[in-house]
Amino acid sequence: MSEDMPQFGIVTWIDLTVKDAESIRDFYSAVVGWDHSPVSMGSYNDYSMLPENSEFPIAGVCHARGVNANLPAQWLIYITVEDLDESIAACKKLGGKVLVGPKTMSDTARYCVIKDPAGAVTALYEELTESETD
Repeated sequence: MSEDMPQFGIVTWIDLTVKDAESIRDFYSAVVGWDHSPVSMGSYNDYSMLPENSEFPIAGVCHARGVNANLPAQWLIYITVEDLDESIAACKKLGGKVLVGPKTMSDTARYCVIKDPAGAVTALYEELTESETD
């Protein structure tokens, strides 16, 4: 995520959660030319995926373990929202469901995974301000 002021309502990240992240990481490296960088999850690595010769990751390929164990094997987009709690309330009021979270990510952000009334799954992402992380 950018250190600039977040833009609300835009897709800011995509993740793919699968049983064997290494083979899928290698698949996308071969098929679309992405490089990869390990992201330590303690006892294993997930992967940030980067366009060739770039230092800026554009996607993640993650193992279906731990907090990701119940996520479907599909590309999951993260949409930045201004207030995660308000977005969760609106989701529920309008017939959606919260599948995961809300959870804190690296003490700099919060996210949750929702399902809309049509059954589509997406993640909502909120960057925390400095006062929220103190």
